[in-house]
Amino acid sequence: MAAAVSGKLPDVYRLQELAKEDLKRCLNANGFQDKDLVLDPDLMKPLDRITGGASFLKENGVDKIFKLDRNDRQTKLVGRDKRVYLVKPKINIMKIIADHISSEKSRGEKRQYRIVMVPRKLFLCEMILEQEGVMGSCDLDQVDLDLVPLDVDILSMETPEFFKSYFLNNDSTMLQTVSNSILRIQQLMGEIPNVYCLGKTGKMCYELLKLIQGESTIIPDYPRSEIGHLFLVDRGIDFVTPLCSQVVYEGLLDDMFGIQCGCVEFGPEITQKDQPVKIRLHSEDQMYEGIRNQHFTNVFELLKSKAQDLQSVSDKRKNFTKVSDMKDFVANDLRSLNKSKANLSYHIGACEQIIKKKNKGDFQEFMQTEHSLLEGTGLKENMNYIEDSINKQNNMTSNLKLLCLASLVNDGIPVKEYKTFKTQFAQSHGFEQIVTFHNLKKIGLLREQEGPSHSMPAGMAALTRNSSFKNLRKKINLIPSVETDLRRPCDMSYVFSGAYSPLSCKLIEQVLQKEGFQGMDEIKKYLPSELHCHVRLKTPGPKTNQPGRAAKVVLVYFIGGCTYSEIAALRFLGKQTGYKFIIATTSIFNTNTFLESVMEKPQV
Repeated sequence: MAAAVSGKLPDVYRLQELAKEDLKRCLNANGFQDKDLVLDPDLMKPLDRITGGASFLKENGVDKIFKLDRNDRQTKLVGRDKRVYLVKPKINIMKIIADHISSEKSRGEKRQYRIVMVPRKLFLCEMILEQEGVMGSCDLDQVDLDLVPLDVDILSMETPEFFKSYFLNNDSTMLQTVSNSILRIQQLMGEIPNVYCLGKTGKMCYELLKLIQGESTIIPDYPRSEIGHLFLVDRGIDFVTPLCSQVVYEGLLDDMFGIQCGCVEFGPEITQKDQPVKIRLHSEDQMYEGIRNQHFTNVFELLKSKAQDLQSVSDKRKNFTKVSDMKDFVANDLRSLNKSKANLSYHIGACEQIIKKKNKGDFQEFMQTEHSLLEGTGLKENMNYIEDSINKQNNMTSNLKLLCLASLVNDGIPVKEYKTFKTQFAQSHGFEQIVTFHNLKKIGLLREQEGPSHSMPAGMAALTRNSSFKNLRKKINLIPSVETDLRRPCDMSYVFSGAYSPLSCKLIEQVLQKEGFQGMDEIKKYLPSELHCHVRLKTPGPKTNQPGRAAKVVLVYFIGGCTYSEIAALRFLGKQTGYKFIIATTSIFNTNTFLESVMEKPQV
């Protein structure tokens, strides 16, 4: 195992190669040479990212590729006498596959079946296949496809359903997948010496990891580990950050267009083409790398500078005096120049669309309300604004976002006001949204304050008392005391226009400074969940010469999802402190997808 190179991140793409090899094994096991593949739609983008396209499947004997239709169990799949199902381990999917097998058997069709579950087989799925009477007709296998490398510093499980499944339905099945993914990282990069669990879910995953590892007889070689620190961050320890409006460019792209598996799709309004254009977003694109983490107010200036650079490269052609110079230019520079020009025009178009959206309605007043809630000022005006917005039937998700923020920063909303908001919300957005309020209350995003409120003044008094968030805000300086320069920021609060520093990232900063939780007792008591750490290797002192020790490489694993704003904040923290951050997560979401995952769908 190679040691980490100073100043460089470990190569996370090794995980991709492992998954690719495991998929190759599954496709070709037991003589399955020429076969058809039935693919779960949820796996299409991650699979494409891992394999690089359909050519990999063709090379491994796949003839036809069918998309699994979850709405039509009677779909007839005409093809070869061998079939592989590559699916997520879900009950409804197992029943669909069982229907396929049973109906084909009843028609006298003879076929061999293999069901490959991603990322692992579940006993519950085997039980369903047994109950449906098809267990004996198929082989079962699994592909260890958990964390997908989206960039040199981003790993994602691409399982947006995790949040609802665990935080709302209390289904802990996927925690083992999280632990397995950490184990795989450690098998490649060495055991991580320092582990910090922020929240009970993080501790659960760590305990499960130790259980899976068992009692190892091999003495860990910590100085040769490529990662020095692991943070397991329970999403429940910081619900405020996902509810804050994103203003870094990458976050706005996700809000506006939806980034899926590290790719964004631009439509005709941006590309001026009949078909949408899919763009992969990654650090190898120097133009995108220069703007992705920037506050939106800086992006146009940077794009303008890039346009001037591209024009300079293009103008080189005017000075060519030899045919050989032109030939070299065409062979080496022209293709990348044209691609860069196209990408530049797409990002300029995306910025224009974002500005149009922000100029609609009362965006400025909305942002002022959001910032006031975070600061704990203008409470009466904020509550009146939320009430007016609900009654005007403004965007439902935006209304919920402000309600949840008001609840989280004040340890709940006074009982009388909560009931009023609930009634008004149901009348404005549909009575099925009462279920949404139930879901949000169960998770802890929106709830009533303890103790009754009999009048509005009393309710407002309850809102002004010190809450856990207000105490945390003071203890770790979540609200900067001085104005942040958004062009040359010196604080991670720039990711929210200087109004707020992500709580999750500030906690990570504090722990790295202290190399543990010493001196954090005052902070601990205001957090909604426990903290736990296992520190086995202190950072070497300035006179210590131990090459290969990855004390400055940090893996932050968000269990329940994270936002691009948090990723930008951690990248900024890395630049400020010299740490190299790798961000792993169950999924990357924005405020809308975060809330919509637990909202009741409107009745049609």
